[in-house]
Amino acid sequence: MPENIDRIMQALKEVLYFAKGADLITLNMVRNIAVDGNKVSFSIVLPKEDKKSQPVLKKLCEQAIKNNFDENAEVSVNFTVEYPSLAEVKHIIAIGSGKGGVGKSTVAANLAIALHKIGNRVGLLDADIFGPSIPIMFDVAGDKPTIDPDSESGKIIPVEKYGIKVQSVAFFVEPSQALVWRGPMASNALNQLIGDTKWGELDFLVVDLPPGTSDIHLTLAQQYPLDGIAIVSTPQEVALADARKAFSMFNQESIRVPVLGLIENMSYFTPPELPDKKYYLFGKQGGRRLADQERVNLLAEIPIVESICESGDQGSPVVLDENSEVYRVFINLAHNIQAIVENKKNS
Repeated sequence: MPENIDRIMQALKEVLYFAKGADLITLNMVRNIAVDGNKVSFSIVLPKEDKKSQPVLKKLCEQAIKNNFDENAEVSVNFTVEYPSLAEVKHIIAIGSGKGGVGKSTVAANLAIALHKIGNRVGLLDADIFGPSIPIMFDVAGDKPTIDPDSESGKIIPVEKYGIKVQSVAFFVEPSQALVWRGPMASNALNQLIGDTKWGELDFLVVDLPPGTSDIHLTLAQQYPLDGIAIVSTPQEVALADARKAFSMFNQESIRVPVLGLIENMSYFTPPELPDKKYYLFGKQGGRRLADQERVNLLAEIPIVESICESGDQGSPVVLDENSEVYRVFINLAHNIQAIVENKKNS
């Protein structure tokens, strides 16, 4: 109820963030307050990584709420970091997969362009630290980002192609160099790619995650205000089993990232000479069954089309060709994701 949220906000006005010398409410550091009976949850947005302050703030918040709202309150506090470089980004969505080889990066690249084609300002972050492929798909593998001369902290201006602002670790390493990093190093690289990039005003930042579940996924989910994630899978059971693990990870209480839905790639094959026929080479409607089981949207069924792979290898994603047979599929996918994200924001 609104009055309960008002009471929580009044209680949290007693909690000071000493680094800034003011209370959490005045500093606009409290987000997403939810009250369900005696259960109270909310997020505290920190201006920088500040592990030492978190346990102190949590204890102070718990005490303030027990003193001023309900002495039996069960308080859940989630900490996130709001990097200034993301201040002008409206929505952040991630594209993930339970396993490699299902076309996740291809989907992310085409989705970013499709979102741009329907009228959005879009950035694309290649967060697949160990296997970055987005620069190849955009034909910018040899490009190097520049430093903003007007930025005191040396912000990086992302490479721009097809109307998309692109950032990737591949821009900063030799093409033949294998990255052998432990989890914390990879997470630090991700934070630098996000925090040191001058994204500017964006309607969507699309993040292409590594396959599987790793420290990169945890860092992104726990430190950044994700609007949601879409999981890519192919129809066969071995891929769907791994997709289930991805759903499970993002539904964990400590993560709780909204799942936008499932994207089934390589759904079927239609020969050019038989445009009304569909051959289900990897199984029929496996993605639909999984989406129903997980109670999520089936966002798209993308067919097997040779031009999808060829265009990516050539640095010209297939959705750029409005005459391609899958152009409408990606445009519909973009509309679906935009509608879901905006509805979540307004609900």
